[in-house]
Amino acid sequence: MQSVLSPPTKTAADGGKIRGLGGKYLIFQLDNEEYGIAIPKVREILGLMDITKVPQSPDSVEGTINLRGKVIPVIDLRSKFGLARTEYNEQTCIIVVDVGMMMGIIVDTVSEVNDIPSTSIEPPRSGSIIDASFILGVGKVKDEAKILLDIDKVLTANGLIGL
Repeated sequence: MQSVLSPPTKTAADGGKIRGLGGKYLIFQLDNEEYGIAIPKVREILGLMDITKVPQSPDSVEGTINLRGKVIPVIDLRSKFGLARTEYNEQTCIIVVDVGMMMGIIVDTVSEVNDIPSTSIEPPRSGSIIDASFILGVGKVKDEAKILLDIDKVLTANGLIGL
């Protein structure tokens, strides 16, 4: 089995599927869509906690949290993706990810961990009207599609790293 961290490649022999992306993904929801982040990027899943606002930060930056003495910036992923914000509830979670530094992302809910083989991952469609630069691919689990994110690219877009 190839590691999630190995470089992805597309080949004609496997029907254009992406090799090297197979592995375990943490699946979460935003606005009734399901997304996945490679497990090696995930450090913790937290319930909602006190978030300290940071003045003059980008709209998607919710603030910072103190996690065992470390200050971690927290991004509202709904806002980052241009979705309408909603009231946080008991299912709202903060996923702490490692993107060269620890960052938290607020999601509607975490649902499961899926082992998605490379043969079940389609590349993002090129030439579409959306920016797919931060999408690794679309994983098919049973009859459902999971959008697999390159969380490093999601969080480095618009200069979020380096807050």
